[in-house]
Amino acid sequence: MDDTRAVYEAVLDAQKTGDPAALATVIAVSGSVPRHEGSKLLVRADGSFVGTVGGGAMESRVIAEALTVLTEGAARRVSYELNDIGAGDPGVCGGTVEVFIEPIAVPPTLLVIGVGHVGKALAELGKWMGFRVVAADDRAEFCNPDFLPGMDDYIVSKPGAITEQMSIHSQTYIAAVTRGLPVDVDLIPALLATSAPYIGVIGSRRRWVLTVKALRDNGMDAAALARVRAPIGLELEAETPKEIALSIMAEIIMIRRGGTGKPMRQPIADPLDEQV
Repeated sequence: MDDTRAVYEAVLDAQKTGDPAALATVIAVSGSVPRHEGSKLLVRADGSFVGTVGGGAMESRVIAEALTVLTEGAARRVSYELNDIGAGDPGVCGGTVEVFIEPIAVPPTLLVIGVGHVGKALAELGKWMGFRVVAADDRAEFCNPDFLPGMDDYIVSKPGAITEQMSIHSQTYIAAVTRGLPVDVDLIPALLATSAPYIGVIGSRRRWVLTVKALRDNGMDAAALARVRAPIGLELEAETPKEIALSIMAEIIMIRRGGTGKPMRQPIADPLDEQV
């Protein structure tokens, strides 16, 4: 397969799976160089790659730069002199290569664990909001396209094994709308071993206190447990599954965008005095 086509297909695959990747493109060359302008290399978060910008030491440096781009989220332009290995140059071709490296924008992933009434409403809301949504449950009758159409993936698995079935990274938001404490005790340690920026667990305050006690008794560190947002969601006095789903998504958006959750309205003495 042509390198460029393989790279573009890898970009589309990253979009489909939600896995972070960075795209390196040769944008300028001069002198004798191994690859022409437009040559591309896609680098995944695990260091694997598709395509090439020339191979050798230069390509190794580009891959390292791409991994940094993935971490920082900002594009960068790098230039390499291929003249003198002894002087630290990554080659001896006799030319110069300029490479532009950019993060591939992938939709954030919402992992909904437990597809009961609330989970179903949350998954549907997540799709409406543009998330890539993965539905997970240990009950196959609830985790399928007939019961919950239109999701990006369905995982039928025991709670503690879900993280082995999918890639969870810095753009994965996890809502565990599970059935009870025994499930949570098995599930939470696995979730905390990931880099997910949001891990929310449904249930009452009492249920969470009992869950924390059980996990601490099993050796779980209190600092690790502090990452979990439980009870899940913002306080909206929500009652129906759709209202609860809204409170959860509101909290996820708050975390993702760096919001505070406070009302934007500010009291003023007279509305007519406010400058528009």
